[in-house]
Amino acid sequence: MSQNNVIAWSKDYFLKLSDFKADSNPAAFEDSHSTIKYSYIWTINSEGIGDEIKFFIENIVLTAEFYPMLSWIRQSQEATSLLKHEQGHFDLAELLKPKITRHLEDAFFGKKFSTRGQNQEQQKQYARESSSLMIANEMEKWEKYLFDERQEYDGQTNYGQTLEKQQKFDDIFKKLRM
Repeated sequence: MSQNNVIAWSKDYFLKLSDFKADSNPAAFEDSHSTIKYSYIWTINSEGIGDEIKFFIENIVLTAEFYPMLSWIRQSQEATSLLKHEQGHFDLAELLKPKITRHLEDAFFGKKFSTRGQNQEQQKQYARESSSLMIANEMEKWEKYLFDERQEYDGQTNYGQTLEKQQKFDDIFKKLRM
């Protein structure tokens, strides 16, 4: 676990009950909740074309992250199966990562973008800001996609209660660790 209480997905790490640090929500229908999002880094490069700086985005790297302080599991006899189901949410985020990365590459790679600024130094600074905003806007769509896919996972497995469906997902997720 990192110092900022975020767990990055790793094929060698499985969530534990102690990773779920938030208090359970008594009003929630579900017996558990995981907050999982993507963090991302990228490289920005630029080139001068006359008096203007054009920037381009390269090397976008996504990381699926679990947020312990925002995640909870109700204490019950089913804690082990709930934990396995919640690990599935984390694994699902990792499973979707290559598809999302490809879409980000399609949106940005090989394209040059103009930026504002009165001189090249300002243009480089604005290029950093603009690239950050552009990627954040694109990632907002993909966070929604992750949310929808997680709901589909919950629906198909009935929150882990439909064992044969849960097992099918578990088999898919197992391949991530090979």
